[in-house]
Order: sequence, then structure tokens, then C-alpha cells
Amino acid sequence: MAIMKSPSSVIPSQDFGVLGGICQTIRTFAYCPMRRAKPSPISFTHSFLRISRCSASVLTVTTEEEMEQAFDARKAALLVQELRKSFNSGKTKSYEWRAAQLQSISKMIDEREKEIIQALQLDLSKPELEAFVSEISMTKSSCQKALKDLKRWMAPEKVSTSITTYPSSAEIVSEPFGVVLIISTWNYPFLLSLDPVIGAIAAGNAIVLKPSEIAPATSSLLAGLLSEYVDRSTIKVVEGAVPETSALLDQKWDKIFYTGSTRVGHIVMAAAAKHLTPVVLELGGKCPAIVDSNINLEVAARRMIAGKWACNNGQACIAIDYIVTTKSFAPKLVAALQLTLEEFFGKNPLESQDMSRIVNLYHFKRLAKLLDEDGTSDKIVLGGQRDENNL
Repeated sequence: MAIMKSPSSVIPSQDFGVLGGICQTIRTFAYCPMRRAKPSPISFTHSFLRISRCSASVLTVTTEEEMEQAFDARKAALLVQELRKSFNSGKTKSYEWRAAQLQSISKMIDEREKEIIQALQLDLSKPELEAFVSEISMTKSSCQKALKDLKRWMAPEKVSTSITTYPSSAEIVSEPFGVVLIISTWNYPFLLSLDPVIGAIAAGNAIVLKPSEIAPATSSLLAGLLSEYVDRSTIKVVEGAVPETSALLDQKWDKIFYTGSTRVGHIVMAAAAKHLTPVVLELGGKCPAIVDSNINLEVAARRMIAGKWACNNGQACIAIDYIVTTKSFAPKLVAALQLTLEEFFGKNPLESQDMSRIVNLYHFKRLAKLLDEDGTSDKIVLGGQRDENNL
């Protein structure tokens, strides 16, 4: 954590905000034809997929058993085929099926809260309160919202017709897309995995969830919990890294929902374009804070610090990247931020139990390099200490 200043602006260091966001509505995973189609259901299945390693001396040896276990394009194709068969059976079309899955997820969150908090602690050192507020409670709220509004979302919408078609009537009926792929991210690995899943269930789709390998504890937990609590024949979880994701993207999906970086977003979009698959890309961006001199300085400082460091240590797409203010007001703002940061996290933030940690060594070194750049290192007015053994 560090604060830097320039002659005309105050710039908090970019602690890394990649992505976040919540899938709020069933419409993301549904399309609306003008007339009824034959019932077409959906499925969700879960497979707990792992690839083991066998090493001899310095060399990595891939055994026949490992090759058999590897999740490749062939297995991905079989997975999609199985889900499409389940979707076409009409199983997931009913209100009862959708409500049952949502209720099971809500029950899972209640019963396994401690395990969820432990996984987030392992992946990101998230404090218990932050984990509950930013991930557990928000996921539970999405579930409750979907259950509350599900019947209304599923109800046909009456629309008027032209006089030329009198005495006809018409309605818009929302239908599920079909078999959908959800690729989630690591900064809010529980919320941003399950929130799109909740929307896809409510819309009646068959789902493959690919959690982020950068948050392995949460990924493993999701794989185990979903296989236990939801319909295993219709919701699947595929764990893994680039090879597994590539195998999944080679398949034809009815919709892809991706949360992550712009770089990978290009790859996802290119893969989807081969099949004209509709895509939702929830990507990172820049989030400046513009601070006028005619403000309540204490309130502004607390809000900026809460939105930056108290939210996953800046690893969020809504975290402030830089602050723009007037040159004359900058010293006052820096002083207020210094005072409030100490109030929030103590004199030595490295020892604070109220702050998440950078997710892994790669991102830690990337941020440390930013702090060490010429023109930056000599402008640090608070913080800048680091400990790569305390991630």
C-alpha cells in the first residue's frame, strides 16, 4: 500500500483492479422470441477434474493415467454433448426445477459459510467481515432476489397487435439460451462465480462453470459444494488453467459469460465468433476519483480508502486507480488520506488483520515494480513497505 503525489494530482498506487460486477437479471441468459417454442430445458452438472503430476528427477513425466485424466477438447465435447442432451429433455424448463436449484444454493451458503470464509482466507487472506459482506451476503442476496422474482420473470409478457392481424393476440415468452459457459475470475472468486450461475439457473440454462485457477482453494470448494447441493446431471464445474479453458472455448456454446482481463476477453470473443455465440464480457477498466476543494475532507478520505484498500486491497474493478484534484488542495488531501489510513489499518499496515493481501507472487512483483519505477519511488509519502512472504 502506498500513496504517491504529483504536482497536479494525488495518485494512489494501482493495487490491481481487474474485474468485478454482478449479473443482476435473468435477461442475460434468456432470449425472447415472439411466439412460443417447444419446451426446451436446461441442465447443470458438476465434475471435479484434477490433473496429477508425476516427476522423476528434474523432468516431468506424463503417465498414461495422467493423459487419460487430462481435460482436453474431446472430453469438453462430450461434456457439452451430455449437457445439451439434458437441456433438450426439458428438465430445467420448469419453475420447480429452477426454484429447487436456487434454494439449494441458498442452503449451501448458510450451511457452509465457515468453509467459504476459510477458502477466501487461503486465496486472498480476506478478513472474515469483508468475506461475508462482499461475497457471501451478496451471493445470498442474488439468490433471494431470483427466488422472489422468478415467477414474474418467467411469465409471458402481453403485447399489442396490429389491426391488420385482428383478432389475434401476442405475447413475448422468455426462453433459455441453452448450454452456457461461465468463466469467472479470482478477485471475488465466490461471488463472481455463483452470481452468473444464479442468473443462468433462473433463466433455465444448462451450465458449465470454470472457476479461476488463481484462487485454487475457492475453485476446489465450489467444485465440491456444487456437486453436493445442486442437480449434478445439469450443472458442471471444470477446474483447471489455460489448457482446460482453451478446450472449453473450442466448443460451441449458446452463450458465454466471461469476467476477467481485456487481454483474455479478446481470446474469448474470438473463440465465440467462430460459432456466432453471444458473449457477455465483464472486463476491467480505469476508475478515477475527481475531488473538488469544496468538500467534506474527512468523509471523502474515508470513502476513498474504504473503496480502495478495504475492498480486497484494491483488487477490484471499482477500486480507485488515481485521484485528480487541484494543485493547491492536494497537500490537504494527502494529509487526510495519511491520517485516515492509519486510523483504518494502524501504523504498520503489513500487520493489519483488516486488509486482504495481493493474490499471488506474480501480481505482488508486478506492483512492486510499479513502485520502484523512476519518477514514482521518490514521490511515495506514505507506505511502500512490502513483504512477499506475507501474501
